[in-house]
Amino acid sequence: MAIVDDDIATVRDRTDMVAVASQFMQVKRVGRRWTGLCPFHGEKTPSFSINADEKLFYCFGCQAKGDVIDLVKDLQHLDFVGAVEWLAGQCGVTLRYTDKGQGESRKRKTILTEALVAAVDWYHQRLLTGPDAGAARAYLRQRGFDGDTVRRYRLGWAPDDWDQLARHLRLDDKVLADTGLGFLNRRRRQQDFFRGRVLFPIFDPQDNPIGFGGRIMPGVDGPKYLNTGQTLLYDKTKVLYGLNWAKDPVVKADEVIICEGYTDVIGFADAGVPRAVATCGTSLTEEHVRILKRFARRVVLAFDPDAAGAAAAERVYAWERTHELEVVVADLPAGHDPGDLARSDPERLRTAVEEPAPFLGFRVAQSLSEGRTATPEGRARTAAAALEVIGEHPDELVRDQYVMQVADRCQIDVDRLRASLRTGARPRVAPAAPRRRSTVDTPETVALRLAVDAEHRATMLPLLHEVLFTDDLHAVAFRALRDAGGDLHAALDAADPGAADLLQRLAAEDETGDPADVRRTLLRLEGWREVERLRVDLRAGGAPEALSPLLSWLLVRLEAVRQDARPERAEEDQLLTWLSERAEERS
Repeated sequence: MAIVDDDIATVRDRTDMVAVASQFMQVKRVGRRWTGLCPFHGEKTPSFSINADEKLFYCFGCQAKGDVIDLVKDLQHLDFVGAVEWLAGQCGVTLRYTDKGQGESRKRKTILTEALVAAVDWYHQRLLTGPDAGAARAYLRQRGFDGDTVRRYRLGWAPDDWDQLARHLRLDDKVLADTGLGFLNRRRRQQDFFRGRVLFPIFDPQDNPIGFGGRIMPGVDGPKYLNTGQTLLYDKTKVLYGLNWAKDPVVKADEVIICEGYTDVIGFADAGVPRAVATCGTSLTEEHVRILKRFARRVVLAFDPDAAGAAAAERVYAWERTHELEVVVADLPAGHDPGDLARSDPERLRTAVEEPAPFLGFRVAQSLSEGRTATPEGRARTAAAALEVIGEHPDELVRDQYVMQVADRCQIDVDRLRASLRTGARPRVAPAAPRRRSTVDTPETVALRLAVDAEHRATMLPLLHEVLFTDDLHAVAFRALRDAGGDLHAALDAADPGAADLLQRLAAEDETGDPADVRRTLLRLEGWREVERLRVDLRAGGAPEALSPLLSWLLVRLEAVRQDARPERAEEDQLLTWLSERAEERS
């Protein structure tokens, strides 16, 4: 799904970024910028800055940054298209999509969502008031679900009949099938998909219903759970039950808990831990992780992750590296799922997620607990099994710490275990260390700050040349801005991450200085650097008849462009042209 570029630009132009930000946080004007407490990390001193002219934000505390679309994406937890649509609704822009098919697809989603809203309401009322739902109500009460819980999660009851929902909703055949609510049977008559089941409606992060999970009544034959099949709205590899309710607590805690069932999510919330979600009939996938990364950097697995074996472990370690996540395992007592534990011992459930084990630590401890260490042979086999688990981890330093634990537990020399692990350890490519850079203000950053400022850009940018920038990052940032014709958003899209981050940060700061004075300072700094180069060449035996006149001419030019000399623009341009030509000769 893509939106026409012109419409995206229109939405961005018509949006009042300060008004949008004010819906989520308090901001106040400081100079030409707006500041407030960052919504993405806890702080007491405002470090979040908004450039209302360019519709950009930057946090000097956590380095969160972006434009008004990014702000809505992060605060509303939407994808790009969803954020643009949200803003379009705010500013009254009618969006067009890149082709008719995509526009029709969006309309189709709206029709399907409306049908599912009606189904959620009908199933819910049936559970609350239907005479045939008495057994379902009794079952839910026995499981600890009171009326408030039933209403909060919009639980429902699908009658054990062929077509009661279909007859009530009177949907088009294709809509009935495309929502997963029903199908056409062999007699070409509409038939309900869910029958005789307690229903858990599943919502997307924006609270739109997308499907159901149905639990069969105890003692009845059939699959225990039945979920909506693949539809335009529902894809089990991307769906997380409960994310619509948990997203705000998850963001606040920077932690999300992954469960296996709907009742586990509800149990965690009842126990005072409202940041749990559940996969829907599938294991945790790459798409799930991509979604969760937008909300939190710490993932707590509230189920036994070892059952999936080494293949699942490899995926977890890859997710930790690729998505910069920390994956830990809740310390749940054996044989207890979170839903049951929430009723029997809610304090124990809270402790389980407050004191989790690292993913590898959990797997090593489990491997050791399954071994027999009463004999030398048993200790050797136990150590070998634990080393198999340890060897899956990509970080040598982490592996070695667990090797020492195994050596202590199995009473085996640690160097012997290290040697054994080394022969089977997998090679690892170390991630590149993040480039560190200074944030100290210099004439170069002052010039760039003026160049990204809407009021001074037209004056500052033409005065600059890359020869005036000695810092490589500053030069790259200048070239991106220059090549984009001064369009800051285009420069941010084209620049490498380091330069884009610099430009974004500078755009969020108040500009200081006069463009002409700043350019003059840069000219003199580069001029004196060239003076030193000429003197070095002379001392090294360079031809004085060629170098001395150049040195004399340059010293005269530098005197002419002193700050207090009020030089003509033509004199400065002449000096800049000469300095750029010298730089080309050196290269």
